[in-house]
Amino acid sequence: MSPIKDVSGTAFVVAEFRARENAEPHPLYVDRVVPIFLDERTKQAADAIAAGFAAAEMNVRLRTRYLDERLDEQLANGCRQVVILGAGLDTRAVRKQSPGVAYFEIDDPNTVSFKQARLVERGIGAPINFIAGDYVERGVLPLLEGSGFRCDLPSFFIWEGNTMYLTKEAAIKVLRDLKSSVRQFSISFDYMDKAVVARTTGEGGTTAFVERFAAMGAPWHYGIDDLEALAAETGLTVADAATIGELHRKFWPERPLESIIYEHYTVCTLEPNATART
Repeated sequence: MSPIKDVSGTAFVVAEFRARENAEPHPLYVDRVVPIFLDERTKQAADAIAAGFAAAEMNVRLRTRYLDERLDEQLANGCRQVVILGAGLDTRAVRKQSPGVAYFEIDDPNTVSFKQARLVERGIGAPINFIAGDYVERGVLPLLEGSGFRCDLPSFFIWEGNTMYLTKEAAIKVLRDLKSSVRQFSISFDYMDKAVVARTTGEGGTTAFVERFAAMGAPWHYGIDDLEALAAETGLTVADAATIGELHRKFWPERPLESIIYEHYTVCTLEPNATART
């Protein structure tokens, strides 16, 4: 296995957190693929991020459930293309294969090559178009169109664990570019609010959590306080949104919310105004 330094460390941390849901007696989802990317070093890296702050892990599990549900809905409604931006070690192209549906995964070359090699080693096949590139620098559409993506087909974009690392301008450009070029699409993503990114929530655990990512070379820059305003600014509408706290109370009503971060972290789905659900 390649050393963690050869692939984005955050991808391994997220994969570790996601894999741990498999051990639950009544899991929110089942991901039997993700363990192939993990070992003792990835466990140690994830443990260091979550040290004394269980919400770090729970956030990932809950957002995985939300995004899996949105993907299931899109596939049931005739989606033909699924695009995963900053895909990391996402396994949905394997777990959620559907006849006639193509998956496109964009990430840095090291992550893409590691993931491809590990899938091949395990004999795991899936309809994945791997795209090595920086979608912020080069643009989402130029990368996709060079790999067979069709702007006229119903498409679903998953943008998981990305927005906080971008600038506001870069995030807005992604949404505007999709709105201007893709005929029919939805995009689901997660975001922190400004207080978390600025480390001003007043909760030590949340601040330390953000600082641990910065120490890994992955500082957060962009927080969102008004999702409706962002949607309006990019010509989109909010199809649905939920804080992680709301998902926590829905799926784990018996468990206490041990951190305020759950109320500062949101998952959502946006659509062009013309195709908004009523």
